[in-house]
Amino acid sequence: MKKFTCVHDIGSLERALNLAREVKKDFFAHSHLGDNKTLLMIFFNSSLRTRLSTQKAAMNLGMNVIVLDINQGAWKLESERGVIMDGDKPEHIFEAIPVMGSYCDIIGVRAFASLTNKVADYNETIINQFIKYSGKPVFSMEAATRHPLQSFADFITIEEFKTVAKPKVVLTWAPHPKALPQAVANSFAEWMNQTDYDFVITHPKGYELSQDFVGKAKVEYDQSRAFEGADFIYAKNWSLFNGPAYGTVKCVNRSWMVDEKKMQLTNSAKFMHCLPVRRNMIVTDGVIESSASIVVPQAANRVVSAQVVLKEMLLSL
Repeated sequence: MKKFTCVHDIGSLERALNLAREVKKDFFAHSHLGDNKTLLMIFFNSSLRTRLSTQKAAMNLGMNVIVLDINQGAWKLESERGVIMDGDKPEHIFEAIPVMGSYCDIIGVRAFASLTNKVADYNETIINQFIKYSGKPVFSMEAATRHPLQSFADFITIEEFKTVAKPKVVLTWAPHPKALPQAVANSFAEWMNQTDYDFVITHPKGYELSQDFVGKAKVEYDQSRAFEGADFIYAKNWSLFNGPAYGTVKCVNRSWMVDEKKMQLTNSAKFMHCLPVRRNMIVTDGVIESSASIVVPQAANRVVSAQVVLKEMLLSL
């Protein structure tokens, strides 16, 4: 595997799930694959789970790891061609990328959506430049439109906790005090659409995601109706996608918070969130601290998803 930016890069979900199960049986079974190999993790944005889980996965495979925070201790990078570089960005990404590639064997990139330029965001400008110019396998640690390592971990988690063959999985919009990208929601929807789950997306009117990601999912504007009979509730905020207000917040609408009353409508559903989560904004203390919450094992599976991807990339070198 030379790149991993979406569900289509992983191949068969059944095979991916089997690889994840193999990793969980013995995290160090393939520790020889990373001998004398270096992973470069590049962060344009902050991270906790992605940084720690990906670094742990690489270490499990025997890799050396270099972590670069672009906004802390590195030169600011210009990414536009033709720009007169007389501002605060002294280095161009077209030189920086191949230099970075010369120092490693695999590159992971985390670069969020700007939420100001929809075209640039949905063209995945940053990560595609790394794929084109680095000369090395590249994987996404969250890009402008997708977070595939998270979604892979989400899929693994649902498979581990499901009690019926085809569970009802609900992705619900939830309130947040600031505008967030659509990446996690997009990616989760894209992965769920590759399964045979009963998949529902619920959100206030106006918060529709791109149809490219909604796919075959049922869209329900009544959150309570969407929760009825659900086996999994995945809460996530995202900003507006459609129209000139792209990347902004239409309304906070705290009535969409996941609480105990709404969870009672479900089929004893498990609660999921990618973390970090705003308590008593996205979800109540009572729900996230209950036995229904599986956010911690969900986060733990981030090591598994990253290790599967890195293993497949090492095998392709």
